[in-house]
This record gives sequence, structure tokens and C-alpha cells, in this order.
Amino acid sequence: MKKKFIIIGGGAAGFFAAINAAELNPDLEVIILEGSNNVLQKVKVSGGGRCNVTHACFTPNELVEFYPRGKKELRGPFHQFMTGDTLEWFENRGVPLKIEDDNRVFPASNSSQTIIDCFLESAKNAGVILKTSTRVDAIEKNEDKFIVKTNSNEFTADYLLVASGSNSKVWQMVEELGHKVIQPVPSLFTFNIDDKRLKDIPGTSVLKASVKVLNSKLEEQGPLLITHWGLSGPGILKLSAWGALEFHQKEYQFEIEVNWLAKKFETVLEKLKSIRKEHSKKQVILRSVFEEISKRHWEKFVIAANISLDSQWAQLNNKQLEDLAKQLTKSTFKVNGKSTFKDEFVTAGGIDLKEINFKAYESKLHKNLFFAGEILNIDAITGGFNFQNAWTSGWIVANTISTYK
Repeated sequence: MKKKFIIIGGGAAGFFAAINAAELNPDLEVIILEGSNNVLQKVKVSGGGRCNVTHACFTPNELVEFYPRGKKELRGPFHQFMTGDTLEWFENRGVPLKIEDDNRVFPASNSSQTIIDCFLESAKNAGVILKTSTRVDAIEKNEDKFIVKTNSNEFTADYLLVASGSNSKVWQMVEELGHKVIQPVPSLFTFNIDDKRLKDIPGTSVLKASVKVLNSKLEEQGPLLITHWGLSGPGILKLSAWGALEFHQKEYQFEIEVNWLAKKFETVLEKLKSIRKEHSKKQVILRSVFEEISKRHWEKFVIAANISLDSQWAQLNNKQLEDLAKQLTKSTFKVNGKSTFKDEFVTAGGIDLKEINFKAYESKLHKNLFFAGEILNIDAITGGFNFQNAWTSGWIVANTISTYK
């Protein structure tokens, strides 16, 4: 009689574990339980619908640096299954991947549906049983087995993997099994800012800026994007991940200082003085002095520095130049709330990592109970890192079960 491997959650980590377990051990009966009608929805919307599969960082000690929570615990697992293994896994299944200039990895098709189709086909070929619209209502331990009660049936599992992401009802069931859950808070979000300096120029961006949170040690660099509701872009998203807990405590009310050029105030001021001397008869408003700043954005800085729109460079005094340099390198903004990044939603929080054996992603409290993906208190900055955690954890669970007798 086949042993049963039950997976709660039809997401990235769950599917990856199911496929690999079924392929590694054909004697297993592998069943995925998914509460909704659809599977892999986070995969579908990730990367703007392109699916940022992973990140082209191939050294475990470097890769862990992208994880605000889970850095120490992931070092060992990344030595077992890493970025290169992910690329090979997909390409062996006929899914070519490409590495973009910023090292993010996407399917060559530029469509997340390619990844979803790969999972569905691989699961079918491996004999994985998929049950959608199957909501888990309770998890019970019965000697060395697990009883999973759903809205339609009851399943007995020899091995149980919980890979349901940030599902509060499942977390409650896990707590009833004795596990501690760190309460989740949002990560990877954009900043809501109502400021006239950002009005009417959504879509404007700079490739390299630095942002720091006032009265905090938090600071990040990266591209910034002005949106209808405030600021976004990799620089903001990285900051939101590292500061997830602190921002939650502040109730998303805080101030930031933006250096739009990632250059020193003194350097920018000298440049402005040089322009005043060399282009004295030209109007300040006509052209941005810095190629990183668009003309529309430059106009906002000029107005914020209280420089009249018809002023020539020769008419500016040192105080006005200092104000302009300050707007470019030390703009302060009040953040009043957050917005979810596109359709993606990542949380900081989940099962306490102290209760997990990361050689197998197995519970230290219950043998044959496993956890993978976002249900753990592990999260990363944007760029494919959260998916790499899903692939690594799913593969290690599958590999572990394949060795159990």
C-alpha cells in the first residue's frame, strides 16, 4: 500500500514539493489540497505577469544577504538546492529562462503562464493528484499519522506538508499542533505620499537614488518610481522589506529623506554654481542640469526651491542654489500609509524558525510534518528571492521524504 504525502496549498512551494516527491519516489501517493478553484495564483501575477523565477546570484553566502528574515537558516539549504539548480530544473522540462540586466530571471516567453503550464504538466505526468475547492478545516495528529479534515473529505497522511502561505486559518491549525506563529506584517509595499513635488508626474523615475528613514538606521539605494499615490521602485521595495517590522510599529507614518542623485550635497552645489557661471543667460527651467533627472521632474525641483519660472541662471543667489541642491539631495517627504506592490503580497511573519529543522524543513515537534515557502517566517526583497526560497524548501522536503522508509 502506497504511503500518502498530503500537501496543503496549491502554490509555488507546494507544487514544487509535490512534483519532485512524486518523481523521486513513485511509491508515494501525492495529493495537493487547494481551497480555491485556481492554483498558482501568486505565480500568475508575479513579475508583472512574467514570473520572476529567481535571481542570478550563484553563491549561497551572497544569496542569503537578500533575506531580511531567514538569512542564517537559509545558508545550509542553499547549499543543497540553489539558483543554478532552479535554472536546470526548468530547462530540463523545456522551459528556457533568461537573465536580465538586473540579474532577475524570467521565462524566455515573458509569460508566467509558461511556468504554470510546466507545473501542471509535470504534476500530471508524475501522477500528482490535485484537488481544488478543497478547504482544510482541521489538522489532527493520530499516533504517527496526520488526519486532514476538509469541506469535502477526510485524508490520512503519512507525510504532511503545509505550504499555504499567509493563511491565517491554517496558521491557527498549526498553532493547535503546538507551533508558535510570529504574527505577520506586510512586506514589499510602496509608500503613500501626498506631496505637490510628486503631483502630475507619475511614471517619472530615476535609476539611482538613496532613501533613508529619518530617526532610523534604515537606508537603501536603487531605482525610484513616482506613482499616482507616492513612491515605488526597487529602492522603496527593498526598504519596505528590511523595515517591515519597524514600519508596522510606526503604523506606516514616518518621514523619509530622498537623495535623487545619490550624490553629495556639496558635489551637486558645485555643479549648480558651475552651470550658473557657464550658462548665465539661459533660463533655469528650460533644461535639467543632470541627465538622471527628466525635464518634468526638474521643473518640480526648481519650483520647490522657490525659483521663479522665468529666472535666468545669473539671477540666482547662493541661497537659491543651496535650496535647489537640497531638493535634489535631501528632499524630505511624509509617508502616510502603504500600498500593495502591483498584485503581489508578501508578508514578514509565520512559523517560528527555531521550531524547524532546516536540513529537512521538518517540524522539531512532530516527525513527518513539514513546512515550505511563505508559511515560514522567511521573506526577501523583490527580485525573485521569495520564489527561490519556495523552490529550495519544496525540493528539500521532497528529497527528504524520498529517503524515508
